[in-house]
Amino acid sequence: MHWAEQIACQLIQNHPERHTFVCSSGISPSGSVHIGNFREIVTTYFVTKALMKSGKNVRFIFSWDDFDRFRKVPRNVDPSFEKYIGMPYSEVPCPFDCHASYAEHFEKEFEQALTAFDIKPEFIYQSKEYQSRRYIPAILHALKNRKEIYDLIMAFKTGDAKEEERASFYPIQVYCEVCRKDTTTIQSFDEQMETLTYSCKCAHQAQLTIPYATNIKLQWKVDWPMRWSMEDVLFEPGGRDHSSETGSYNVSKMISEKIFGNSPPLYVPYEFISIKGSHAKMSSSSGNHYTPDDLLNVYSPEIIKFLFAKYHPNAAFHIGMDEDVLRNYTEYERYREAYLAQTLTNEIKEAMDLSIMSDKGMKTPKFSQIASLLPLVNFDFKLVKEILARNREDYSDEQLETLTTRAEYWIKHWFPQKLITVNTNRDTAFYETLSTAEREWIIAFCNLLKIERMNDEELMEQIYTICHDADKKIMKTNQKRLFYMIYKLVLNHHEGPRIPLLIQTLGVNRLLNLLDGYR
Repeated sequence: MHWAEQIACQLIQNHPERHTFVCSSGISPSGSVHIGNFREIVTTYFVTKALMKSGKNVRFIFSWDDFDRFRKVPRNVDPSFEKYIGMPYSEVPCPFDCHASYAEHFEKEFEQALTAFDIKPEFIYQSKEYQSRRYIPAILHALKNRKEIYDLIMAFKTGDAKEEERASFYPIQVYCEVCRKDTTTIQSFDEQMETLTYSCKCAHQAQLTIPYATNIKLQWKVDWPMRWSMEDVLFEPGGRDHSSETGSYNVSKMISEKIFGNSPPLYVPYEFISIKGSHAKMSSSSGNHYTPDDLLNVYSPEIIKFLFAKYHPNAAFHIGMDEDVLRNYTEYERYREAYLAQTLTNEIKEAMDLSIMSDKGMKTPKFSQIASLLPLVNFDFKLVKEILARNREDYSDEQLETLTTRAEYWIKHWFPQKLITVNTNRDTAFYETLSTAEREWIIAFCNLLKIERMNDEELMEQIYTICHDADKKIMKTNQKRLFYMIYKLVLNHHEGPRIPLLIQTLGVNRLLNLLDGYR
């Protein structure tokens, strides 16, 4: 059983009378949402699909924590934005002058990317929720129980609790009404009058009547369980950094139970995703990341979803933009064919169920084939289509253009090793390194090219017989060597498109000019 189905079954078992299952995820819009963050929402998405498959009503919510403080200026944002540190993301200006705020810029960027995956949660913007005063009762409740919250938090720390700290602890942050930063200190709280006084580093001092305040936010470890209660959340994943013995989840779980009287949701920790070749954690601020849009330039949404579906959330994996792209496409294409033929029966089938989006039965071109052809025809889409059509592979313009665009982007931006060109002259130096037997193979191949009206299957059968050997292992090695020699003499590369496609792309005469007539 797929891990998403296991979680769904556990939820149904834990809540047999529940009519609607609320599944939640959330991210702070600190910068471009990267593919590591994407694991949070796609994990929740898979669980919602499994619940719906079981006939359950689901509310899939995604919280934008845009009332959090702006902490650090990302690499792709002007350093002058340091002056806004301490303000809520929703009030920091858009760094690119195209949205109403910093938060909205990165929120809309990610929301637009999600449409490609057909992931459609209900977005909740925490700045609006807090400023609507919806959370005021919870804020007052937390303030009145602040010493108990302090004790719960300190129980997860190694240091000793101090009475003076306990007396001055407040589980909230206040944004100054003048400078709009959280560089404030609470001076006092009147429980009966429901007011507090604060001072700010900007020299402003004020008294707030809490029921009317729109500039108060609960601290994270209190805010999280408060929202579980407010939204009646039953499932939410969280990153490894929140999932340790003394991490945010266990602290928030206790606060949820002891302060808000609410059972915490089923929680599934997920591992971080790394960039191949890098040991650093993906980070929006450092620029060490891939965004969903980065991957969508190269991968189809189905393959990206499959990459996440096939791994349990607690399994770490890396993503590379090198030859891994070919491997991931080839793996997915193989599984897709087996899926359509209904020969998959294990968790891979269920991962495919969660990944495939549309046109399930449509034949699709092979990415590796397209990537091999494109450089040889100078990335001419029409020529690619004509060559495939001559090879009895017909695809719609939209289908083929989408894949060729991704392959071209990958080659030009990530893997220029694929920028193969056809040799302009014969490679005499390489030819002279060949043995007598190997030269005879090349001559035999040229003779086959001169035979007219041989279809592709017949041609390949004849090519394979060139290297015939009674020992099948030796014969296979010989065949690989023959193909290598052809690609080297024609493309100065160790690989290339399938031989029939190479012939159709370059033409027999051009091939013979590079392969035939050596002395």
